[in-house]
Amino acid sequence: MGGPLVVLGDALLDADLTGRAGRLAPDAPVPVLDDLAEVRRPGGAALAAALAAQSGGEVVLVTSLAEDEDGAALAALVEGCGVRLVALRHDGTTPVKRRVRADGQSLLRLDSGATGATREPTPEALAAVAQAGALLVSDYGRGLTGSPALRPTVAALAAHAPVVWDPHPRGAGPVPGVRLVTPNREEAASMGAALGVEASGLRGLAAVSVFAAGLVAAWRSQAVAVTLGAGGALLSHGETSPSVIPAPWVRALDPCGAGDRFAASAALALAAGALTREAVQEAVAAAAEFVGAGGAAAFAAGAPVPTTDADPVARARAAGGTVVATGGCFDLLHAGHVATLEAARALGDCLVVCLNSDESVRRLKGPGRPLVPQADRARVLAALEPVDAVLVFDEDTPTEVLGRLRPDIWVKGGDYAGAELPEAALLREWGGQSVVVPYLEGRSTTRLVSTAAAGTGAARP
Repeated sequence: MGGPLVVLGDALLDADLTGRAGRLAPDAPVPVLDDLAEVRRPGGAALAAALAAQSGGEVVLVTSLAEDEDGAALAALVEGCGVRLVALRHDGTTPVKRRVRADGQSLLRLDSGATGATREPTPEALAAVAQAGALLVSDYGRGLTGSPALRPTVAALAAHAPVVWDPHPRGAGPVPGVRLVTPNREEAASMGAALGVEASGLRGLAAVSVFAAGLVAAWRSQAVAVTLGAGGALLSHGETSPSVIPAPWVRALDPCGAGDRFAASAALALAAGALTREAVQEAVAAAAEFVGAGGAAAFAAGAPVPTTDADPVARARAAGGTVVATGGCFDLLHAGHVATLEAARALGDCLVVCLNSDESVRRLKGPGRPLVPQADRARVLAALEPVDAVLVFDEDTPTEVLGRLRPDIWVKGGDYAGAELPEAALLREWGGQSVVVPYLEGRSTTRLVSTAAAGTGAARP
């Protein structure tokens, strides 16, 4: 990349007012929040810039800022993330989005600010855009991206550098020639209809495909990637059979900010020389990881959003929840395994699977096992709805990993009636409890292997 990644767009101040909801108001059926705490973070284009800065490269944010207390706070947050700020004067007040939250759930959002007009871009702002190695236009419908003074500069840049345009229904359309436009499903439908794209009688991906192809033509962009939430993204270059990039399954704790994470990741990938499809694949994976780690609510200025396997455990414990663990080889996953996992997850708020590594399985089961390598076993387990995290261990027993994890409940599947589980004494050291849940009768990996080797058809209970 010849120059920095420049983010051009509307910056907002986001704030979460978080409290504890333990009672209802006496005069109305609404929760009363105690112990309120406010956490502020950059929002809109400022969040996209802050997330991009986590890559370690140079990031510049060109935006308009009001000269008020909230504007000063927003500027400090942006610069605290390592982003160079090029601010245009805004005559009104800073747009602020405040979410009132309790127990991880949003109860109410209060929006304020943004009256007034943005001044014309300064020579410094125009130079920053012109000298960008890549540009992300993050439009939140507040007028900056429609500036007649800025658009020719953006159009000239698009002729020789990657430009990603994250549009807004109230904003200006992309300039011709941008590498990628990233509307979500609803934005693609509304903006496509406004531009005369017809998708009558179609629904689902068929409608999305028509709108995406129509937007490519109407905007004269190189490609459009319509984000589909948990469905990933549909990438169209105007063809009738577009690509769908699926998203890895995650438990979406807070989708706020996912679009900014997607657009920033796509811009970074294109700046590094990725093909458009490769950039969208990276963006889908990054957005899924972002929402799985807590989304914008978990974002801390100047620090990356945590993505370790222990995150679900920390979140459960922070909320006063119960952490459950179970373990095994899970080689050739079958209905008995799924029943055990479902039963274990029902006992608490977070389920961690302690998975025997390939070497551990070989020592326990013999040189012919495992049939499925640990990376694939872990991926399949992580995709199951009951499972919050997977931890691979190399020992013959999960004693060491349990000592680090210290779950509240340890679950074993099988028949241990009248016998103490091997891990029971260890669990008691921190006040944990070991329990047994029954297997589904007749389901086992050994039986599946024997049936397959004998060629006798499906194993039956």
